Amino acid sequence: MRQSQKTEQQADRLSRIGLENRKYTRARSTDYGEGKGMSVTIQDLVLDRNNLNQAYLRVKRNKGATGIDDMTVDDLLPYLRENKTKLIASLRDGNYKPAPVKRVEIPKPTGGVRKLGIPTVVDRMVQQAVAQVLTPIFERIFSDNSFGFRPHRGAQDATARVVNLYNQGYRRVIDLDLKAYFDNVNHDLMIKYLQQYIDDPWTLRLIRKFLTSGVLDHGLFARSDKGTPQGGPLSPLLANVYLNELDKELTRRGHHFVRYADDCNIYVKSQRAGERVMRSVTHFLEKQLKVKVNPDKTKVGSPLRLKFLGFSLGVDRNGAYARPAKQSQKRVKQALKLLTKRNRGVSIEQIFEEIHRKVRGWLQYYSIGKLTGFIQRLDQWLRARIRQYIWKQWKKFKTKITNLQRLGLSYRDAYVFASTRKGYWRTAHSKTLSYSLTNRKLENLGLINMSKTLQLIQK
Repeated sequence: MRQSQKTEQQADRLSRIGLENRKYTRARSTDYGEGKGMSVTIQDLVLDRNNLNQAYLRVKRNKGATGIDDMTVDDLLPYLRENKTKLIASLRDGNYKPAPVKRVEIPKPTGGVRKLGIPTVVDRMVQQAVAQVLTPIFERIFSDNSFGFRPHRGAQDATARVVNLYNQGYRRVIDLDLKAYFDNVNHDLMIKYLQQYIDDPWTLRLIRKFLTSGVLDHGLFARSDKGTPQGGPLSPLLANVYLNELDKELTRRGHHFVRYADDCNIYVKSQRAGERVMRSVTHFLEKQLKVKVNPDKTKVGSPLRLKFLGFSLGVDRNGAYARPAKQSQKRVKQALKLLTKRNRGVSIEQIFEEIHRKVRGWLQYYSIGKLTGFIQRLDQWLRARIRQYIWKQWKKFKTKITNLQRLGLSYRDAYVFASTRKGYWRTAHSKTLSYSLTNRKLENLGLINMSKTLQLIQK
């Protein structure tokens, strides 16, 4: 299958037909097919060869776990070579039947598990093909206050909007927590909300098939009467379509809000206004959208104390600024603590590689915040953890003497220091080990300097 850039242009052309008052079923295209002015349906765009090529390449690039059929992304191309014609025919005539998703449970950092549904790679490719065509359509419709799972938008943009709202005087926030949102989406309402913008029976039937394909959990099949399982390429878009109804209602009421997928914060100027808005919005969500609001976690408070997307706010003479929430700081430190346990028994090179992967992504995510002081302290603590690990690795008395000499100590000083009876953590903070295993030497061995890396990211 060959890659082309025409698909995105065709889908974008479809999206430009109209805005919210237009239902999308077909477009006039002079580039699609042989004749000028040919009518192009959403079905045509989804099943277009270029669109399917792009979907295949995206699934291949994203990799991911196998579904219930154990087919890997590497198996997908040989499968398509043999079954492409049959697959497209089954999609076109409506006989395509998605396989049940495989249930996978991922532990949450705050406790509990997040339930994912992993479709087969073939189903992932079909979902991706649908998402590529529908995304440009709905991007014209979605709220400017929605940031999750959208092109060229992300958590950092949402956080910057929060800082701006606080500086405008919105000092109280309603932190909405939807209970198991992805598991409780009402299928009939989902189709209804899609029908507001898409008047294409083929597309709607295919989406309903994905919604109702079922779940295979430890060999047991369960029907899908509600919910849109996390794990497929189409689920994020559908989740946003559903909660776009909340966005429309909040906009109609004149509220200032920021939503990232099912995390929604509404900003007001007083505690009393916040409690009033919380009650009315909870009623709308539960009665109109049929989703459950968690009363124990939904609260009105200060953005300086509550966290949103891992950030909280701080204030100085220049106004509000983002910073990693205390829970986020504790979490990254705990992760590094596990990586540097002195009894792991793996090479120091492997540990440095694991630390780099963990820390680089974390710094990239939080780089818009003010975190220089925390990172400097974390750097110092991490180096002590590494010195402790190295000291433990040396084990034998003679090995310690030899390695200390290599680091520049005389035999006598090395002998005296190797004879210490202090514990590993106390030894790691000693002047002798700090002066011999210097920060520069640790960097040369491969340990990331988080402070320098942050400066490079923030340039």
